[in-house]
Amino acid sequence: MMAQLERLLKMAEDELTEYSTDARKIEKLRRKISLTVSLTEQQQVKEALLATMKSNIITQVIEEQRQAVALPFWGIAGLGLLLGISLNQPIGLLASVVGTVLAYRIQKWGWKLQANRLLLQTLKDIEMRITQPTK
Repeated sequence: MMAQLERLLKMAEDELTEYSTDARKIEKLRRKISLTVSLTEQQQVKEALLATMKSNIITQVIEEQRQAVALPFWGIAGLGLLLGISLNQPIGLLASVVGTVLAYRIQKWGWKLQANRLLLQTLKDIEMRITQPTK
């Protein structure tokens, strides 16, 4: 089941890379999921996804504004590199490395959170369409 969840999350991440509306992303992902995953597996994936998603204010902000949260760390990385090279200060180079790592991890975490949310919205959309088919 975890392999299925990972595969679906990769599909959701692929949809995030395309420039389109959330509704279009959900529509494209819904088609892919409906063709490849049975209804019982979809329900199991949804339950596993809900169990792993813990929503608090920090995860919510990182999911919605990952670039803005990571921006100060990119600034620290750039400033540390500038000061480390120009003033020959090893602490500046260390700040550059730490800032880069933190900024990258924040953006990666936000990307994963967005993919989880997109997959969950898609699974809910599929469930809704099954229980209330359109005429």
